[in-house]
Amino acid sequence: MSIITVCERREADGLDAHVPLILRGDALYDPDLDRFFLDLPLAGVRSRHSLRAYAYDVAVWLRFLDACGKTVWSAARDDVTAYHRARRRDEAAHRISAASWNRAVASLDRLYHWGEQQGLIAEAPFSRRAVWRPAHGSRRGMIAARNDAYERAARRSDVRFVTMEDYRIFREVGLRGLTPDGAERRGARDRTGLRNALFADLLVTTGLRLEEASGLLAAELAAIDHDDAHAGQLWLRLPPPLTKGDRGRNILVPRRLLRQIAAFVAVERAAAVTKFVGRGGADRIERPIHVTRAGLDRMLDACTPEERCRLILCDDDGTPREPAALWLTEVGQPVRPNSWEVIFTRACRRCEENGFPLSISPHQLRHTFAVHMLALLIQRRLREAALPVGPVESYRLILGDPLQQVQRLLGHASLATTYIYLDHIATRADTVDAAVEELLALLPGPRGA
Repeated sequence: MSIITVCERREADGLDAHVPLILRGDALYDPDLDRFFLDLPLAGVRSRHSLRAYAYDVAVWLRFLDACGKTVWSAARDDVTAYHRARRRDEAAHRISAASWNRAVASLDRLYHWGEQQGLIAEAPFSRRAVWRPAHGSRRGMIAARNDAYERAARRSDVRFVTMEDYRIFREVGLRGLTPDGAERRGARDRTGLRNALFADLLVTTGLRLEEASGLLAAELAAIDHDDAHAGQLWLRLPPPLTKGDRGRNILVPRRLLRQIAAFVAVERAAAVTKFVGRGGADRIERPIHVTRAGLDRMLDACTPEERCRLILCDDDGTPREPAALWLTEVGQPVRPNSWEVIFTRACRRCEENGFPLSISPHQLRHTFAVHMLALLIQRRLREAALPVGPVESYRLILGDPLQQVQRLLGHASLATTYIYLDHIATRADTVDAAVEELLALLPGPRGA
């Protein structure tokens, strides 16, 4: 029996280059399955990490079916039940989490829904039931079909956020390489510590996804409108191809952080660009996309995060000048998303060596932004909630607006996704205590009671 494997790269250009292939031995597993993967980028799944996750979720399922003597298009509901038992009730060493299970179900659900649309199967191997999905405000709820294979409340465990105290330790000791008391470490030679710290600051103050932040271009931040001298935060537009689901959105970036990044660009990044030119760095970029400054603006709404890392700004005569990417290595190469994962892992190891056992990933900083921002917005809304309205309307005023604001900043397609952060605000005792005190102050009654 041939082994089923995933090939993460195919010989193709554009969006198809990083569409994975499922192989049985050295041959394609199934042409129709391959069409499903080729359709994913056109359906909004463009991230290399998302495509890779889909491939491995499907591949594990195919190996299970293969052991049962079945193929992808012959699976039945009993197979899903048996697969759940194998993946979720097996020995602890082989058991996956509820969140991982739900992610796998989402991948398979999409696959079989596509198969139904293509006429490859009569029905998907899942049972579904109708559920009411609440709508926000005065809009009516709607009935939707829910896949029974999903496990309830598994999403809650996905949210892992960082306290500001732990973040400061992680930033200074882990990313910058300073001693616990903030001094420069003797003999330390980390020329990228400032870059790494600024990247983390951007994640924790904006809620950007890893690929969104790593795909930013230096020209985009330089073009931010600074006309409002009194604004503490400034708007940055994220083009649709840079964001999940091609939805695009606007985010707020602290003015102070923008000044720090501008200083980094003028010194550290400029030094990296000099090395890039001196060492012929353009030859080391695979399948480079050469563009002039004038042509760059026209390409922003078309380039994926992966293509942005291949953009090279050139003079009018075609001479390579510098990568367009904001974040560069010490020798001027664009920093890829998976490199940031390595940088964060190394920073955690450095923290542990100094007596701070921290485990922080880039995505945790997105959760951190969401939880803290939502808590602070609710506090602010409480101060404004002393209005002559009923209890239901008061609840909507207090929670509805902050949730919608955080939803827009994070780029969530559904408000229900943002709701999961409400469960975690309670762990911020300082914020909750302050919010309760402000709420009590709004209630009618004798002062000082």
